[in-house]
Amino acid sequence: QVQFVESGGGTVQSGGSLRLSCVTSRSLDTLGVMGWWRQDPGRQPEVVASITTLGVAYYVDFVKGRFNFTRDNAKNTLYLQMNNLKPEDTAVYYCNTIPHRDWGHGTQVTVAS
Repeated sequence: QVQFVESGGGTVQSGGSLRLSCVTSRSLDTLGVMGWWRQDPGRQPEVVASITTLGVAYYVDFVKGRFNFTRDNAKNTLYLQMNNLKPEDTAVYYCNTIPHRDWGHGTQVTVAS
């Protein structure tokens, strides 16, 4: 079993920034590829960014150039730096493995226009 605790969400104006954090209850080295997922109301979570065990990150097109996904294995912590936020980035964000395991509580990101 592994637990994920996300934090750092909030409400910002369009163009603003947020830094999400996720602490895992197990060593990141044991979890493989990790992802930041977003969930819109009534929809299934989808991956917006992933990171390999070597720290190589990949992004979906609509966040590429704006989001930066990093990991700190020593702290079992993942980060998602979100810049130039847009109203369409509004969602609940989760960290999880890919494929996913049980979900944490997530953190709400709201971008006001």
